Amino acid sequence: MEKQYTTFYIDEMHCGIDILLVKEINRQLEISEVAGAPVFIRGLLNLRGQIITVIDIGVRLGFAARRPTDRSRCIVIKTTAELARLPQSSEIEEETTSEMVGLFVDRIGDMITVDDREIQPPPANFANIDGRYLSGVIQREADLLVILKIGEALSC
Repeated sequence: MEKQYTTFYIDEMHCGIDILLVKEINRQLEISEVAGAPVFIRGLLNLRGQIITVIDIGVRLGFAARRPTDRSRCIVIKTTAELARLPQSSEIEEETTSEMVGLFVDRIGDMITVDDREIQPPPANFANIDGRYLSGVIQREADLLVILKIGEALSC
């Protein structure tokens, strides 16, 4: 069975998440810091009147915090309720959260389609990332695409 992934970069690591989890990709990065929040919480974003918690997914995976650039984006993730309303909800293997969440990423890649058989288990200790955040890897011509378990990364 084929699946589609939205891809993005954290530093030079090429990552992907199921495209069905993505609500939108936004370039607005006027994020307000939240005192006392965990280090991976970048802050809050007002997106057309809705407050979204923005997670620095790189920090969550163990990378150092990065500064926003003109290529940085916020990937807004669908809530669990939004996912349940999708016609293909039975195909979605992950849960997200009940509240709006965005992922701060360094830059957006492409949307790709892959056959499930191309996905291999992630190697042990891949880039010193906790394995619970990794779903698999796909060997591509130019690089290795790391598929994230975004539901696990969103859980505090």
